[in-house]
Amino acid sequence: MGLQSIRRAAAASLSVCLAGLAVVGCARFDDAASTPFSTVPTFSAGGEVQPRQQAPTPGPTTGPDESPRVLVPCEDPDPNVVATCLDTTGGLAMLPGGQSALVTERRTGRILRVAPGTAPEEIARLDVDGSGDGGLLSIALSPSYVEDNLLYAYVSTPGDNRVVRLAPGDTPKAVLTGIPRGASGNAGALAFTAPNELMVLTGNAGNPAAATDPASLAGKLLKVTALTPDLPGGQPFPQIALSGIGTAGGVCVDPHGGTVWVTDRTPLEDRLQRVARGGAAGAPVWTWPDRPGVAGCVADSSAVAVALTAGKALAVVALDLNTASATAAPSLSAQNKYGQLGGAALGDKNEVWVATVNKSGGAPGPTDDRVVKIPAPQGGGGFD
Repeated sequence: MGLQSIRRAAAASLSVCLAGLAVVGCARFDDAASTPFSTVPTFSAGGEVQPRQQAPTPGPTTGPDESPRVLVPCEDPDPNVVATCLDTTGGLAMLPGGQSALVTERRTGRILRVAPGTAPEEIARLDVDGSGDGGLLSIALSPSYVEDNLLYAYVSTPGDNRVVRLAPGDTPKAVLTGIPRGASGNAGALAFTAPNELMVLTGNAGNPAAATDPASLAGKLLKVTALTPDLPGGQPFPQIALSGIGTAGGVCVDPHGGTVWVTDRTPLEDRLQRVARGGAAGAPVWTWPDRPGVAGCVADSSAVAVALTAGKALAVVALDLNTASATAAPSLSAQNKYGQLGGAALGDKNEVWVATVNKSGGAPGPTDDRVVKIPAPQGGGGFD
């Protein structure tokens, strides 16, 4: 299935859902490829697939006599919790069908398949440098994932940040290298806008000047079209779609019109920016002077939902359908319920899936870090 088919399916489903609700989450696909790899991939030294101890799956909260049942470690009574007891997370991507996802652990380099009612399943482990805010930072499925099972990941090494391609039964192959790595500002994000067009959001690596330097890959939204690893002569310098990025938050694409949305954090404010199809960038659609820590996002033509780290909520920015400008202050969902939120992805049944990052400077609870389903907000924020 190509990207256009995926988009058509997603757009049709989202249109139905968003006519009555607001956030995202109704994309439906053939679930035939819900298991990420038909054969388990083998990675290079430090990146081999290893079995993991399975966490208990959620169960009923009362015993046969209706008395409260004692929960075992890593069991969360919240029915919206999909996975528990993860190390601090990095990226989150929905699998075909919208009922399971891949989540990465930033520091360990593990990629886990998570679904309601089942224990997280480790499918691969990459050798990454998880020091500071680096590690396994983002993940994206190939537009033809149901046929090729290819994954793309944004990772940190000791010397740089880079994008790698993961294929079943093969070692990770570099697609884009040389993204500056610093003591901070290493976060990055990935999203496909066409079958051979990958948007790569890079942080400024702690150097604001690099974000405006056209010779640097830091602090940019990059359009990468050379996705074949190890090209003769090396990978070409990618097209710069947007400069001046601070700490990268997330990048997401409206499946209806192809508009690209970017979140980032600067010393003065956090921002939600729009990049029109073709690369034209406008002024920020919304800014947060209180700097709640914008992170992953999901988009539709009528709204963008943004995970907040310090703000501990999902912010929903309602959009004017004609101008793509914000119509009101963002509404907040699940505020202070799950702690710090990082990655975000479209789920099924009017849900946004988010991954918590409470083990990265937050206040982790006994079942953190987690993947959680947040129902689409009802009323306000552009979602009725």
